[in-house]
Amino acid sequence: MDPIGIGIIGCGTISPAYLKAAAGFPILSIKGLADLDPAAAERRAAEFGLRARSIDELLADPAIEIVVNLTIPKAHVEVGLKAIAAGKHVHSEKPLGITTAEAAPLLAAAKARGLRVGCAPDTFLGGGQQACRALVDEGAIGTPIAGTAFFMCPGHESWHPNPGFYYAAGGGPMLDMGPYYVTALVNLLGPVARVAGVATRLRGERLITSEPLNGTVIPVEVATHVAGTLEFVSGAAVSIAMSFDVPRHRHSCIELYGSDAALIVPDPNHFGGEIALAPPRGDWRTMPTEHAYADGNYRSIGVADMAHAIRTGRPHRASGELGFHVLEVMEAFQRSSDEGRHIAIETRPARPAPLPPGLAPGQLD
Repeated sequence: MDPIGIGIIGCGTISPAYLKAAAGFPILSIKGLADLDPAAAERRAAEFGLRARSIDELLADPAIEIVVNLTIPKAHVEVGLKAIAAGKHVHSEKPLGITTAEAAPLLAAAKARGLRVGCAPDTFLGGGQQACRALVDEGAIGTPIAGTAFFMCPGHESWHPNPGFYYAAGGGPMLDMGPYYVTALVNLLGPVARVAGVATRLRGERLITSEPLNGTVIPVEVATHVAGTLEFVSGAAVSIAMSFDVPRHRHSCIELYGSDAALIVPDPNHFGGEIALAPPRGDWRTMPTEHAYADGNYRSIGVADMAHAIRTGRPHRASGELGFHVLEVMEAFQRSSDEGRHIAIETRPARPAPLPPGLAPGQLD
């Protein structure tokens, strides 16, 4: 299968993970890196032996078929629309946009031009999540009834070199970490039907203690603790909390409860992790996985899956439609909190096709 040319826009903190993982997928051929800060692109290109280019030059290159958009959230749609206008497929870092109103034109523009949109996270394609998907699909827990999903920490200002955007419009724990959890749940249970939520903010300012901005005070413009319930079309109800205000906790990342058993799902921010299954009156049992991509960081797998899909004509799994549904769900928590009511979710994306077990490295079909 002929490789697909890839151009990356955005050379910040997440870009090394994409570049390292891309080397393991023969379908991907990196043709250049660009950034609004040319020096950032030069540094990252030198690190990986690649070519730094201007954004305009990268978008004009006919050898590039997919633009991987690794900019900050508030630039995702603007950069994505430029790539679509240049005739490129787009795979965006999460979230697809900072609002559904902003993101909808991106999907419409791509559809009008016969182009594809993909969106992170792609961690649900990892072996841990895929093994859990297989267990749910084969009825290992019976009928899914309920579940829990928790990401809670004290915030990112103690480690991130420039954490301000986490607390600006487009940031907050739900839009930052929620995509991993909601996407994983949709992969496991199907689409969400409605949401009830409460969103709060502990304080209006944060003190950065990481370098190089140690001592800088930044404003907090978004909710920093979001909790509520997801009701799925299938009928399952999952309690969720995403927080930058919690010092410590001992909750599992995701647990599912079915009519016949309970399932502990590994951290959806990673590709592997321990899976455990327990019947109503039995002990927890660690479950094996025969699925690939469980033993490392495979960010770029969603891009590689899109590339395979372009070459073969099948749907890609980390799709823009899935990303838009997840964004609609996440946005609904703030609306529910503001309006004091359940919010019905309008979109109904298909569950992504599962990956078959036993794939060889770099293989996706």
